[in-house]
Amino acid sequence: MTTGDARFEDGGEHPLGLKAETAEDVAVISALAQDAVLAVTDMSWQPRARSLAFLINRFRWEDRAAAEARHRPYERVRALLVIDGVLSVASQGIDRKDADAVLSILAVEWKPGEDAAGRVEITLAGDGAIAADVECLDLTLKDVTRPYFAPSRKAPAHPE
Repeated sequence: MTTGDARFEDGGEHPLGLKAETAEDVAVISALAQDAVLAVTDMSWQPRARSLAFLINRFRWEDRAAAEARHRPYERVRALLVIDGVLSVASQGIDRKDADAVLSILAVEWKPGEDAAGRVEITLAGDGAIAADVECLDLTLKDVTRPYFAPSRKAPAHPE
């Protein structure tokens, strides 16, 4: 068993399976989920299970350099972004009745509260947002399909 730190390139050819229990962990998941897209219908709030799940089409940021070096298209992968221990959910700027609406994740943030409780906030493009009040930080990101070529054939870009 290796005890050294993982390197960014170590995840290049394998599905991701990450769990966030600290603010630093959330920052890693946020970077990997940035520019993920999902349909409104790919969100599932299960109050009895206290779980909020998103089936996202994640841009494979960890594979970007390899794609460029090998002159092959960029990739996306279907992944589950799951928040557990959810007490309540709120959203703004999302028409949940519009089944054709496509949402784009810009960032995932942790806002600590009292004791271990807090809020996971997901910022979406177009001034949308989703907030989940949680009893403790329990966030996972897990790839669930094989990668596929990004339909746009381009890496997401943000104006500076």
